[in-house]
Amino acid sequence: MLRFALALFAVITSSTCKKYSCLDGETHKLNGKENPYCTIFVSFLTASCCYANFTEQLAHSPVIKINNSYWNRCGQLSKSCEDFTKKIECFYRCSPHAARWIHPNYSAAIRSVPLCQSFCDDWYEACKDDSICVRNWLTDWEWDESGVNHCKNKCVPYSEVYANGTDMCQSMWGESFKVSESSCLCLQMNKKDMMAIKYLLSESSEESSSVSSSEERACQRKLLKLEKLKEEEGEETR
Repeated sequence: MLRFALALFAVITSSTCKKYSCLDGETHKLNGKENPYCTIFVSFLTASCCYANFTEQLAHSPVIKINNSYWNRCGQLSKSCEDFTKKIECFYRCSPHAARWIHPNYSAAIRSVPLCQSFCDDWYEACKDDSICVRNWLTDWEWDESGVNHCKNKCVPYSEVYANGTDMCQSMWGESFKVSESSCLCLQMNKKDMMAIKYLLSESSEESSSVSSSEERACQRKLLKLEKLKEEEGEETR
């Protein structure tokens, strides 16, 4: 049953991949459908809008740098913090759906991508004891002539820079992300997104910044059904 549900989602995702192109960034492909892995973008490292050299850099741990951007200016990130940072980086660079939230004034950027509160809280918990020297990773670095990032300020714990998960999600990448009021129609950067993405990419969602209560209920029902199918699948394999 679960395998059937995942196969069905692959068909849905394949159609939306054709509808949404990639962001217009230097490291993005022109069109997500060029990548045969588009239908399983939820695995992140085999998504559609990024090239192999990017996924190769991200596949290593610890990550030292991605292109010219160093992640270890304040020491190496903890494994748990690095994992969340990878998910965010992968969504921006790889997901064929990121362009749904393209910034109206800058085609290489995203704006107001809805993240689940639980994801932001978990991200904060994973990183709060790590150190950082910038509040906004997009604008607060000092970049040298070679395009390499350097700290302008001293390194301090994440917990001194961000008050909580909401503050971190809505500050670290500028206005790229927002914390959603919904607990279902939001992204968690994992396979549970397969239920939410159908509604977030719907025509009615595109026409309005808010999603109807009926869509919220439908999303919750399908999410619960998916979780039940996963439980049944687990019981069958025991």
